[in-house]
Amino acid sequence: MKRVPLVTLPEELIRPQRREDARYLLGIDGGATKTLAAVLDIERGTLHVGRAGPSNEDAVGAKAAVQALLDAAGGALDGAGISERDLAAAVAAVAGTDTASVTRHVHNARGESWIVVNDVVGAWATATGGGPGVAAIAGTGSNVFGVGSGGRSWRTGGWGHLLGDEGSGYWLGIESIRAALHDRDASGPPTALGAAACEFFERDTVEAVASLVYSKPLTKGEIAGFAIETAKLAEQGDQVACELFERGAAELGGQVAAVIEQAGLEGAFPVGLIGSAYKAGEVFLAPLRRRIAQSAPDAEISRVQMAPVGGSLLLAAKACGQESRLDAKQLTALIERALAG
Repeated sequence: MKRVPLVTLPEELIRPQRREDARYLLGIDGGATKTLAAVLDIERGTLHVGRAGPSNEDAVGAKAAVQALLDAAGGALDGAGISERDLAAAVAAVAGTDTASVTRHVHNARGESWIVVNDVVGAWATATGGGPGVAAIAGTGSNVFGVGSGGRSWRTGGWGHLLGDEGSGYWLGIESIRAALHDRDASGPPTALGAAACEFFERDTVEAVASLVYSKPLTKGEIAGFAIETAKLAEQGDQVACELFERGAAELGGQVAAVIEQAGLEGAFPVGLIGSAYKAGEVFLAPLRRRIAQSAPDAEISRVQMAPVGGSLLLAAKACGQESRLDAKQLTALIERALAG
């Protein structure tokens, strides 16, 4: 089978053109529920945000998606008291399956000065600062993206809850319900997951929970929420719950290993963990670290604290050759203050 990267970096991020006059950067995080834009003044260290509705083309269509991007950007520019002409670089990291389509519509509306990337590229930037390394995303769904030297990139996973999402909150939730049902019909080992599922989903029996999955049906988010209860049971020593996290870590860690190999990463590099599934703590993190260490013993594994819009700002800084002027910790704090205000 011929394999080509599913997600690549645009040329502007592989071979950026340094701008000595760079001052203002625009970053946008576009998702299925909301869009957040931020304008950063890298001279004064100030940041202004703008908000709009969803900008995932899969969810709302191309026209509405692009309008949300423009509306959020407009709010951030107004807050900063500048116009688009003042921007040294603008990067929008957008969720959805067809980034190329959104790019065309954005360029039709604003010209080709805006850089549009898939949201996994923005996540990678929050994890690595825009340098070689890997972002392992495990929220409701999961996928992994990494970039090696020379801009060589690779993505694994991201195939959705029916075909993938290994190690995600949804995967852990649905596997937990499945394990409870196996206990119920004596085809699997005993576990407290059945009782936990009944309480969590407010049903009298685990078979009633199964019916709820099909008849309501439960949303991906609702099923993913049950993973929190699985984590609690794992911490208490439930062997089935522990085994689920071991399996999830093995699956997700295998995807990280594939990205490391295909992107040509070697030696010490960051592997950033992004998403709510990691809130499970050591029951998930410890086996994941062990799995990643098999492929990359010197990898620097840590949870990412930066909000996604920060990744877009880091990419904007990279696009104009000014990434050395941004400090990740300071940018994280600046975004947190702006969002809290």
